[in-house]
Amino acid sequence: MTKKSNRWFIAIMGTLLQVVLGTVYAWSFFQNTIIETYEWSNVQTMWIFSLAILFLGLSAAVGGIILPKYGPRKLATLGAILYGSGYMISAYAMYLQNLPLFYIGFGVIGGTGLGLGYVTPVATASKWFPDKKGFITGMVVMGFGLGALFMSKVIAPLFQNLTAGDLVHMFLYMGIVLMIIGIPAGLSMQNPPENFVPEGYTPSVQESSAQQTEQTLTVKESILSTKFWGMWVIFFLNISAGIMFIGLQSPMMQDLLKAKDYTLNQDTLVTAGGTLIAISSLFNGFGRFLWGGLSDRVGRIQVFRLILGSQLLVFILLIFTSNPWVFGVLVCYVLLCYGGGFGSMPSYVLDVFSARLMPIVYGAILTAWSLGGIIGPQIAAYIKDIYQHVSPELIGTKTYMTGAILLGIGFIVSLTLTNKPLETKK
Repeated sequence: MTKKSNRWFIAIMGTLLQVVLGTVYAWSFFQNTIIETYEWSNVQTMWIFSLAILFLGLSAAVGGIILPKYGPRKLATLGAILYGSGYMISAYAMYLQNLPLFYIGFGVIGGTGLGLGYVTPVATASKWFPDKKGFITGMVVMGFGLGALFMSKVIAPLFQNLTAGDLVHMFLYMGIVLMIIGIPAGLSMQNPPENFVPEGYTPSVQESSAQQTEQTLTVKESILSTKFWGMWVIFFLNISAGIMFIGLQSPMMQDLLKAKDYTLNQDTLVTAGGTLIAISSLFNGFGRFLWGGLSDRVGRIQVFRLILGSQLLVFILLIFTSNPWVFGVLVCYVLLCYGGGFGSMPSYVLDVFSARLMPIVYGAILTAWSLGGIIGPQIAAYIKDIYQHVSPELIGTKTYMTGAILLGIGFIVSLTLTNKPLETKK
């Protein structure tokens, strides 16, 4: 296998691993069913998903630090094993009707697997493609965005039919399938040879500047810099706004459909919610590829300004939207931009902090995902619990207003950032 073909094999297997891990984004497919089966509240049930995202970001930060020591193969494989195990423990938790065990299984153990598995292929593939940083990191994380489609339209419906909707057996079988696919993908991860340079590639002036400071810039300087925290803030705010819909898009779509036609049965509503998950996941995945590639052309921070500013307008439109189909279209655009943040941030980190520090700094910046995974879904779930029996028509309005405020702050912060590499202190 040549170096050229080998690097594409790494990128493809990294993308496949991300598809497996990205199935977590189909959580809203199960949200209503779990609530109805076990009579837990929206907030209680949403904490399962929020904890998974919390530990995703925290373990990704740790993973970035230990990746150079243990290597991508061990870390990615461990991530796949832990994530699949999280489903199996969750199955046992539902069998016992034990919510804390569900939190530990899906949230802590599964979330830790997500983080270790997520950071590895992104950091590894970027080393193989210094000539296509935005494109390739966008491609790899695109897989994560497409995971919800894979879960909501293939895996979950398959086992839902085979088990007659038995959640315990569904989660058990899904965990097994995810490990069968994820473990071989993890075992395929490896770093390029030392001083690897693709044929015909010449570093740009900006890249050369970054390389000159690469050997002297420290982790402490990087993470304590105002630039790092500016990047962290815009990433966090974009995630917080978008992940509101990832956790609750299916229930929100079902509520709008019921408001239009109370004669719709539950199966029809669930199917409609699952369809929105599937379609929006395509936009989530494609957005990572689209915005990541666009950032190679127009600049990293310019892309973030477009992402944040255009979403701000969409969230304002959502406040005045009661049509479920218009809602679906706008949600798809939000997910396009949500994915775009993940597609653009890895290459932004590479440009500013260098390839040597990429795993550690990128892992640290993924803690924004941890906090966003709590703030966004919990705000949406709290608003729904508060207003669903009093003023259901205010649920959407309050949620969209909150999202608009978050995005507005993010856009203002983005105006203070540039694409220049971070310089060492003299």
